[in-house]
Amino acid sequence: MKSALIMLLLLATVGTAIAAPPSERELVPLAGPRLPESLVRNNVDVSLVPPAPYKLATLKVDYHVTDWPNVFFRPVSGTWDWAGYTGIAIDITNPEAESQSVSVRVDNAGADGVSSCNQAGTSVPAHGKSTFRMRFSRGGDNTLWGMRGLPVTGPTGGGVVLDLHKIVAFQVFLSRPTRAHTLLLSNIRLYGPSAEADDKVRFPFVDRFGQYRNASWPGKLANEPALKARAVKEAALLKNNTSPEFDTLGGWAAGPHTKATGWFRTEKRDGKWWLVTPQGRLFFSTGIDCIGPGEQTFVEGRTSWFEWLPAAADPLAAFYANVSGAHSLAEPVGGKGKAFSFYAANLYRKHGPNWRTSWMDTSAARMRNWGFNTVGNWSDWTFMEREKLPFVASDSIGSGARKVEGGGGYWGKMVDAFDPDFPKYAQESLGNATGRFHNNPLCIGYFSDNELSWEAVERGSLASAPDQPCRIEQVKMLKQKYGEGVEALNRAWGTTATNWDTLRVPAAPNAACRQDLDAYVHHFARRYFEVCRDAIKHHAPNQLYLGCRFATAPEPAVRACAEVADVVSFNIYQGGVNKADFTGTRDLNKPIIIGEFHFGALDRGMFHEGLGPRQNQKERAEAYAAYVRSVADCPAFVGCHWFQYVDEPITGRWYDGENYNIGMVDVTDTPYPELTSAAIRANHEVYRVHAAATP
Repeated sequence: MKSALIMLLLLATVGTAIAAPPSERELVPLAGPRLPESLVRNNVDVSLVPPAPYKLATLKVDYHVTDWPNVFFRPVSGTWDWAGYTGIAIDITNPEAESQSVSVRVDNAGADGVSSCNQAGTSVPAHGKSTFRMRFSRGGDNTLWGMRGLPVTGPTGGGVVLDLHKIVAFQVFLSRPTRAHTLLLSNIRLYGPSAEADDKVRFPFVDRFGQYRNASWPGKLANEPALKARAVKEAALLKNNTSPEFDTLGGWAAGPHTKATGWFRTEKRDGKWWLVTPQGRLFFSTGIDCIGPGEQTFVEGRTSWFEWLPAAADPLAAFYANVSGAHSLAEPVGGKGKAFSFYAANLYRKHGPNWRTSWMDTSAARMRNWGFNTVGNWSDWTFMEREKLPFVASDSIGSGARKVEGGGGYWGKMVDAFDPDFPKYAQESLGNATGRFHNNPLCIGYFSDNELSWEAVERGSLASAPDQPCRIEQVKMLKQKYGEGVEALNRAWGTTATNWDTLRVPAAPNAACRQDLDAYVHHFARRYFEVCRDAIKHHAPNQLYLGCRFATAPEPAVRACAEVADVVSFNIYQGGVNKADFTGTRDLNKPIIIGEFHFGALDRGMFHEGLGPRQNQKERAEAYAAYVRSVADCPAFVGCHWFQYVDEPITGRWYDGENYNIGMVDVTDTPYPELTSAAIRANHEVYRVHAAATP
């Protein structure tokens, strides 16, 4: 990927050097008395707070309760040219009594929250102030490549490499707040390379344990004997894993007993959805994803970053691997190369040659001690079978299935549900996990795929070639409504297509077009979910179909899933769930499970907070407890699964450069005490909270 960020010294068309921009540049003058002309309110109230002596003026932003309230800034004319700058910075003050998550998005033309933009978030402490900084994504041109967050400077905005010559807008927004909030914004500016000059990264910056070498923090591992001492100390703490709240499977021991079928099933009691264990106990699923010893990071092309890597004869050389097919941020090695797992190496140091068995036993004991009753998605299959804990599994439709070529998608293009071969590929692909676990009563059920590109279905089908099966199906639906000619549709949609092959979705669909698109998305989704359900039930008739783990979630697609699947699943990276979104008129009449959520911070040697930024480990722990309580307090939900068991490598997981502080344990296999203590408290109260939940 070629970066759109222009180097600080540019050559003009005649070869003359252009001076570098100043180290900072004010973006939104707040001199008053009027609000800036560039400001647009979207479900917010904004006022200008006059400056006190020697201080900057401030924007007071009151955010309403809606999906994405934002204060939006755009050029008065044309576009902004931000070339040469490193990122955007804003001073944010939170006057409220609890911390607040806030996000910033920077747009090129056509931005929709997924494409043509960068975005990142932060957490502002209660009655506190933070300086938000977001580096613009620079793709493979970074010296420190392969990482979403960098040493010293922190997170890079998620999304595409922007054309910094053509910035059309930026916004400061909240993610679906459940109550009104107020933030104070000031000193909105661009910053340049000189803002980082005092703290350049010192190489090597990764120690032998995979930790950040150039900083200290509570709990940082100093040597190998300390690692082994931690194992002995923790083993003593994990001896008592029983709780009066849970039966042997983590079901509600004190709750009512209901019909036992020998398999997990769903049941609605007193207006609340539950899972039910094979023995007939009510079950609320608290899980951890990705329980496994992997987490590899590229070392090829980056050896100077590490103070130590094992020689070929070292037993720890067993944790090298050659990987290929990286999704992103691996351009310097062409998406493939040698990788290493510091986490697995630390497990060997900790437990010796029998490390895998010891790791599995310790991990299972931790789960029970921390109040988790479910092994979440993408976990080690041997661990799931060996440790006798309830679990979920998943498979993805194989690469051979035809995709919706006219649509995009972050993880890849959407599978074409109307491809005549789609059922065949679904049977083959979804038979991997089901074939292994179909006789295991501890398997709750299966997800199909993950975070699919539903947003691309609406426009992507008609943007595809005429022979695209889903396009043919959509045109068939439209002909049934409007007739064989395209004239009646043009009148209804306000389009000017000369024939069906040239028909595209208009940039701003009118009401008639919107109605037809919603009907098509529902039809497409219904086909996808029916095929996947039939494939799963063919292999595993006694287990549950858990949906597709929605990230983008168009209402027609969600409705189709609820009509077909046993459980609807979402990955929701917010501060919690809003009960009103899933009850009353929005009730899906199916149980719902959260497949992923997390929170992270930068106070323990990590470079990126992940998708739920918090100021420190204390806030991270508080956020976990609040999230789980919000899920348990909603009668539609039957569980939530934390993503993930171990922190991602500080130099980025090889596949896509994620290096988030999202683990229950760190790279040295040391639990985060604040987070795990909060998990114990929150997980052990979920049955009482859910039993008391009201719509």
